[in-house]
Amino acid sequence: MTDTVKINRGLKGIHFERCGVSDIDGARGELSYRGYSIHDLATQSTFEEVAYLLIFGELPTAAQLADFDARLRAARVLPQPIYDIIAACKDGHPMDVLRTAVSALAALEPQAQQTGEEAFIENGIRLTAQVPMIVAAHDNIRNDRAPVAPDPDLSHAANWLWMLKGEKPDAETARLADVDFILHAEHGSNASSFAARVTISTETNLHGGIVTAISTLAGPAHGGAAEDVMKMVHEIGKPENAAAYVKAKRANREAVMGFGHRVYRKEDPRARHLREGVRRLGEKMGAPEWYEILQAVVEAMKPYSRHGLNVNVDFYSGVIYQLHGIPMDLYVPIFAIGRMPGWVIQCIEQQRSNILIRPLTLYDGPEPRAYVPIGDR
Repeated sequence: MTDTVKINRGLKGIHFERCGVSDIDGARGELSYRGYSIHDLATQSTFEEVAYLLIFGELPTAAQLADFDARLRAARVLPQPIYDIIAACKDGHPMDVLRTAVSALAALEPQAQQTGEEAFIENGIRLTAQVPMIVAAHDNIRNDRAPVAPDPDLSHAANWLWMLKGEKPDAETARLADVDFILHAEHGSNASSFAARVTISTETNLHGGIVTAISTLAGPAHGGAAEDVMKMVHEIGKPENAAAYVKAKRANREAVMGFGHRVYRKEDPRARHLREGVRRLGEKMGAPEWYEILQAVVEAMKPYSRHGLNVNVDFYSGVIYQLHGIPMDLYVPIFAIGRMPGWVIQCIEQQRSNILIRPLTLYDGPEPRAYVPIGDR
């Protein structure tokens, strides 16, 4: 039987369901949300508008966006026990703390147990507002600072930077964070979204699906690229060292971080929207060398682009966080902040036409054999 059954390891190339949210053309390097090009959304939209688009399926009117934004801002509240839980595990990795806090919210907020679509939407809006609060509160608490209260007058991205740093960002800085969230908001059946759908297929609540997604994103093979890129940049040190670094990595058949993607054969379409932002932020922060190192690596990697080794979105995002002085272990939680609306709509879509996700594994263990009592072994 093992010779007749085809195994698609990692489910590569397998379509397990239909989905009307994001469309990825890896061969052409294209991405759209609900039919809208990521390029239009990244240059003309806001995270709040994109979150509405993903969850409800259409771009909002001005009135609909204002109502949705007001619901997001009103949801910037955490029960006091969540702060106590964060304090109790403050020395843990931020992804572990985030997962624990979201799981605790399911027990602390009665509405979290509701499982209809409207409840999923309401819980999804609340969690989208609460996740950045948890991440920022943890970073403050572990550094012996009091959590910064959210500012209802700030946008989602600007408020995130305010809660994390205690400084209100200027418009350009807030916009770059906003674009970063837009670019990470949704990306098809990636590992964390698929894992969330598996959980939702058992008819559990939304918090259960989000906890699963956070747990899956925490693995370095899924969410760790931005941190790895920043480690690489530090290792290279200067732009003039980039060519030798790349040459040595390729000679040893080792990966160059931030290049290549599971689905894209051409450049990740999201990458271009952070490239100029990194350059401008680096100049503003008095650290242009980070951008220069990145571009030197890009130049050194050009000969390998024909093999599908092109820049991905995480190549630039890590440097943005570095320029803000954000610790590396917060890079993946920031990814989670942006991905929240994508996880929410993936869970909703699974619920709409639910079937328990239960694939098969092909047994290749021992042939049938007789049980031997323990005294005779």
